[in-house]
Amino acid sequence: MGSSKEIEIKFRVEKLPALTRDLRKAGFHVVTTRTHEMNVLYDLPDRPLQKGGELLRLRKYGAEWVFTHKAKSTEGRHKTRIETETGVADGKKMDAILRALGYEPTFRYEKFRTEWSDGKGHVVVDETPIGNFGEIEGPPRWIDQVARCLGIATKDYITETYAGLFFKWKQQTQSPASEMTFKAACAGKPIS
Repeated sequence: MGSSKEIEIKFRVEKLPALTRDLRKAGFHVVTTRTHEMNVLYDLPDRPLQKGGELLRLRKYGAEWVFTHKAKSTEGRHKTRIETETGVADGKKMDAILRALGYEPTFRYEKFRTEWSDGKGHVVVDETPIGNFGEIEGPPRWIDQVARCLGIATKDYITETYAGLFFKWKQQTQSPASEMTFKAACAGKPIS
């Protein structure tokens, strides 16, 4: 962990089994099996990080905690930004430290993530309350090659954050959910 330049795109996944098959055919292997992930974004009361396009996140990924700062991104065909991460021994204590410094949770989102690699970059598959998404992360040319191999057109690239995708989904669906968790997103929906 540490600082690195993150270059990625997201894409919608309509059929998980087909994507899994296509990843295997393209030479990818599973690095991390399907793992539950809970994320909390933090900011100060007047939201300077959000206004500046930055992100401060505490993530619980399986049994591990990771604390991340993402700098403002450079938008283009791919999203590019500096990401600094470190492992945290105790996420609850990290939350307490952040709150003591005046930071407050501003958004929660969860997903189940499976990570794939071909040794050159990563493709992750995220099962979220608002649908399934993939992310391709690596060098720009490699991203485009993998996308083509998986049948993803450049016009289908998504550079939006999960918070941004959630609020668009919320507007489209008129959902009362205030966070992107399975419980909140399913509240009020009839059980079928």
